Amino acid sequence: MISNAQIKTIASYKLAKFRNQDEVFVVEGVKMVDELLRSNHTIEMICATKNWIEEHKKIASQINLNIQEIKTQDLERISSLTTPNQVLAIVKRKESKPIELKSQLVIALDEIKDPGNLGTIVRIADWFGIENIICSENTVDIYNPKAIQATMGSLFRINITYNNLFQYLQTIPSSHPIYGTIIEGGKNLYQENLQQEGIIVIGSESHGISQEIKQLITHPLTIPSFSKEQGPESLNASIATSIICSEFRRK
Repeated sequence: MISNAQIKTIASYKLAKFRNQDEVFVVEGVKMVDELLRSNHTIEMICATKNWIEEHKKIASQINLNIQEIKTQDLERISSLTTPNQVLAIVKRKESKPIELKSQLVIALDEIKDPGNLGTIVRIADWFGIENIICSENTVDIYNPKAIQATMGSLFRINITYNNLFQYLQTIPSSHPIYGTIIEGGKNLYQENLQQEGIIVIGSESHGISQEIKQLITHPLTIPSFSKEQGPESLNASIATSIICSEFRRK
């Protein structure tokens, strides 16, 4: 049975300060933990109800998991979910891998602030076979509980790095396209000959791509609106990402 000291430590991981200090993140819920068990991440501990433990005895013995039984009321104390869901895992962070730009698409995120948007973009990248995401230093923490939940397990398959995005993009060879979505002045996404390698920059929800990053965009793109009336000023960042990735893969 889990101890009070362990409960206190896990509850502290709701704050980035303590997650960063111990270099861990928290995964919650049956589906998410099942995805985790199929990945190659190092699991430091699983806290689970008696029912979950009984149902997962076989896999637990195969991979030698550290499983601590937890009461429902204690799970509620450490959970970030509105309705705690049987199981929670403490996972060791993996070091990001160097990004090989040749012959692949990479997503770069400029100041994405909403954890739900970030998590959804990770899920979109996974769906469209984009293996690498570069986040600006002021993009929301991917290990925020809401971001993790929104990835629906795609977090375990995508290589995510945080960099000074302006400096990073300055190192990209001039022959390598840097695409960027802007509201006005870009070329129509549906009329462009899109390459299958390059960096796709997605701007923040409220301000789009920042001015310093915008000057490094070599291929500005616009998603045209077909609204007959006065439509929305812009698209949600994750929706825009989905449209853009779909169009790249359609070509």
